[in-house]
Amino acid sequence: MNQSPNQLASFENDGFALLRAAVSTEQIDELTECIEAARESKTAPGMRNLLNRCSAVRNFAAFGMASMIAREILGVEPLPVRAILFDKTPISNWYVTWHQDLSIPVKAKMELPGYTSWSEKEGVTHVQPPAEILERMVSLRIHLDACGESNGPIKFIATSHLSGVLAPDDIARWRDAHPQVICAAQCGDVIAMRPLILHSSSIAETPEHRRVLHLEYAGIELPPGLDWAEA
Repeated sequence: MNQSPNQLASFENDGFALLRAAVSTEQIDELTECIEAARESKTAPGMRNLLNRCSAVRNFAAFGMASMIAREILGVEPLPVRAILFDKTPISNWYVTWHQDLSIPVKAKMELPGYTSWSEKEGVTHVQPPAEILERMVSLRIHLDACGESNGPIKFIATSHLSGVLAPDDIARWRDAHPQVICAAQCGDVIAMRPLILHSSSIAETPEHRRVLHLEYAGIELPPGLDWAEA
């Protein structure tokens, strides 16, 4: 991949990394065009299931720069398992509390030890898997627009992913006792993150389109009989 090794040097310890100018302008334009063509409302906060809805996203996730970044981080051939658009606008401008990404999308419910908190989001079954599944995943946030510090960028608490799945009281202690890193980004930047890293975002002070293509990759197989919903 065309990234400086230094950009990912601290990823395993910190749980996140900002990769500057990782995706070309031409690729960003292609992704944006395909996503907006599939988008029902330009004022909605986003859209799920983009691997199925948008061919450009599916191809980029499987064969583009995002796949190369995920392969370098995971050390194996990465499997794209979810794609979501996030967008903060003057109409859809929200605060995201400190949390970890604990659920994964699967095709159907199957009772298995360690798989809990079953739910459904927009017709897709979700479950919280054991921590070892989440620890072998990486999420990539491809910025289709610039997102400055006043536009509700994502924030992280470095190294929090190393403590596994955190209880609510532990999340509060991490929030109060550790510095927060604001991750502003330019169009074409990619933010790589572990699902278990504590992250949040504030309400945008100057809300403009802040479109982010969120891709999730797995470097581990699910148990027999349990299948990823979008893979």
